[in-house]
Amino acid sequence: PGWGCRMGTMLSGAVRSEIYRLAFAGRSVRDIASQVGASASGVGVVVKRIGGTIRPWQIAITPPRGLSFDQRELIYDGLREGKSYREIGRVIGRHSSSVCREVTANGGHGHYRPIRGHRRAIQVVYRPKQSKLDKNPALAARVEADLRALYSPQQIAGRLAREFGKGSDMSISHETIYKSLYVQSRGTLRRELAACLRTGRAARKHRDGRTQRRGRIPGMVMIADRPAEIEDRAVPGHWEGDLIIGSRSASAIGTLVERTTRFVILLHLPHDHGALAVRTAMTNAITRLPEHLRRSVTWDQGSEMTQHAQFSIETGIDIYFCDPHSPWQRGTNENTNGLLRQYFPKSTDLSVHTQAVLDAVADALNRRPRRTLQYATPAEALTLLLR
Repeated sequence: PGWGCRMGTMLSGAVRSEIYRLAFAGRSVRDIASQVGASASGVGVVVKRIGGTIRPWQIAITPPRGLSFDQRELIYDGLREGKSYREIGRVIGRHSSSVCREVTANGGHGHYRPIRGHRRAIQVVYRPKQSKLDKNPALAARVEADLRALYSPQQIAGRLAREFGKGSDMSISHETIYKSLYVQSRGTLRRELAACLRTGRAARKHRDGRTQRRGRIPGMVMIADRPAEIEDRAVPGHWEGDLIIGSRSASAIGTLVERTTRFVILLHLPHDHGALAVRTAMTNAITRLPEHLRRSVTWDQGSEMTQHAQFSIETGIDIYFCDPHSPWQRGTNENTNGLLRQYFPKSTDLSVHTQAVLDAVADALNRRPRRTLQYATPAEALTLLLR
């Protein structure tokens, strides 16, 4: 054994690199030794340092939502080069926290071995731990009965903890219930019980970072880059926009509110509120205004604004986008939409309203006194600006 260790250290750097490459390709120690012209014991010492050998069929396996063997090899190379987890994550296309978890679970920064890590990941996939519902038929029967009573998994978990105490044999997390419904390898509960969930889905909808970016609008200019003159409402002609949606999302009405005067324009969208329909309606409505009242529009990141660049080219009006889940950044528009719900209640069909009806409702709002305008009306404030 001592001679083998010495033989491993006596090999040149180029030979050791070739041994690494062949080992990562799934070659055996004997094959590698014959290819590089070294002893099997010396090659075995080098291969042991990277976690031993791996079979070609194991290399081809990528565990669900896990790292591939090539990604683990890149992690190993990055650690040897002294790169940070963030830098390695950019190379393999993963978040730095994923790299950190992988390294920590497989020996730590100084002892990470890609082959050992990949073998361990495959073992976890092919030898899943028996779930709590598999081991406890009484608990499985109770969860199934509660699902049929239309309890949500979270309600079931909370009720069981209240009745039997947390940590007892009759307690379970809502995540375990979801996995039993959605993951076939853990399908203790019958798949048709997924229909008892409020969503009615038989497959889970993942919410990781990649799916959250699926609807991102290209070329957005964010509200943080909006000029200061828009913030203080000193200059008129800056608008806020949004859609109010009808029942089953089948119909909509577009709303535009001028920030300084609170003047309202309603867009008729009876059958379609997609990007083209919204762009056409906005262009037709806003180009009727005097030029000094056509400066900018602030909107949220809805898919109806994917044609914002064409709108800006046609009208010369800049579009600014709010941050996600930040309706207060369009506070004037949100307040106006609340007033409009007096005329267009939620869960109603908005397609039945004609443009004449929308114009009448807009006129009613524009003639309503506003405290923020010292009880003048938006129509009066706009008339004063036009004069």
